[in-house]
Amino acid sequence: MIILSIESSCDETSVAVCRERDVLSNIVATQIEEHKIYGGVVPEIASRRHCEAISQVCDEAVNQAGITYDDIEAVAVTFAPGLIGALLVGVNFAKGLALSLGVPLIPVHHLRSHIAANYIESPQLKPPFLCLLVSGGNTVLAEVTDYTKFNILGATMDDAAGECFDKAARFMGLSYPGGVNLDKIATVADPQKYPLPTPKVGENDLNFSFSGLKTAVINLIHNKEQKGEAVDVPVLCATLRQKVCDILIDSTLKAAERYGHKKIAVAGGVSANSELRSRLESECKARNLALFYPPLKYCGDNAAMVGVQAFYEYKDGNVAGQDLNATATLPINYNS
Repeated sequence: MIILSIESSCDETSVAVCRERDVLSNIVATQIEEHKIYGGVVPEIASRRHCEAISQVCDEAVNQAGITYDDIEAVAVTFAPGLIGALLVGVNFAKGLALSLGVPLIPVHHLRSHIAANYIESPQLKPPFLCLLVSGGNTVLAEVTDYTKFNILGATMDDAAGECFDKAARFMGLSYPGGVNLDKIATVADPQKYPLPTPKVGENDLNFSFSGLKTAVINLIHNKEQKGEAVDVPVLCATLRQKVCDILIDSTLKAAERYGHKKIAVAGGVSANSELRSRLESECKARNLALFYPPLKYCGDNAAMVGVQAFYEYKDGNVAGQDLNATATLPINYNS
């Protein structure tokens, strides 16, 4: 089944063509350079750029796949969660395209797509498994019981891990995207030099909290500035990265042991973090656990992961009509 998929939940305009798990094309038009000026994504600008780019990106994806529009058997689109204006561009374009081609319209949840990024180059990965989904907007620990069925074991109570990285990096003077640049310049952590707290999460010890950690970094920087003291940014980056990874890895391994999972997947933009990958590899190897994470090119937002997940959504009967609307917030297990 050939599916054309569209992703526009934030600041990447992406269109892909997939045949089940096989990616025939994946075009991504990024807005990073423009948003760098403002230190983060400006929703109104993102929406306008999606409008300007989506038609050309779609044509390029079809051409690169070596097909024609007549070969497309379904159109898939990210409809939730994300920036509402950005989502609406993709959803309305997809609705028009599906209607004009006379093919089914498949609504796809953004977080499910990130998990599906693992399927592209890991055909051996099949449910059930445990997934740590960690990005700029979400941090969720979920059991993937089937391709379209999810059981949330833990989630962030406030900020996502990626947001903690991004906001802290901005206060350290790093350019957008902050989390990526923080990872690049981090050297060696020194908790003695820059002590950071471990947030409390209440009754569910598989939940996450990163707001206090972000605030602690900001307050530390302000305190140093008021005293006229310099901040060793690479060391502070490494110290924050270590603390965030401590929290993510501890909860993931705890959940794997508690619920008997032998397969662990990592998904979302923060799955590209170098320390998270290397430390999880070591920890999983020591415990004889199978670890999966997407290739770097599929960690960020892209339409290939949308197309792969769409195949399973279609098989499960998840098809939308022309009344499909975008939704800014929606849990990953919305119809599980």
